[in-house]
Amino acid sequence: MNAGDGDATAPFDGAGCSAGESFALRVLGDDMAPEFLHGEIIIVEPEGALADGSFVVAQHGGEWFFRQLRRAGTGWLLHALNPARCDLPDLPLADLGTVRGVVIQKAVPGRRRQSRFYVRRA
Repeated sequence: MNAGDGDATAPFDGAGCSAGESFALRVLGDDMAPEFLHGEIIIVEPEGALADGSFVVAQHGGEWFFRQLRRAGTGWLLHALNPARCDLPDLPLADLGTVRGVVIQKAVPGRRRQSRFYVRRA
């Protein structure tokens, strides 16, 4: 699966990965710009701690999305960051069980020094 605008090239079923094993995805599209750009690589931790503002990979309506997790009253939403993409609505989550993992790092291919970590400390 590639992370991007919800159009994955293949459904992610976790085959080949243990339940807690981190995995990498390539960002497709500009939904999460300016923080995440097309072509960057994100590292996802399946057992990462979920918090308001975390960047996550989650399933919604049978499709996989890379979005920011946001608290909305007593529920949760998946939010696209790109302010130029006002056509992308926030997606409500029935529960947090649809979240596959939390982004813990991004990397720009070929640019080791441009890596960024997303680790939330309690």
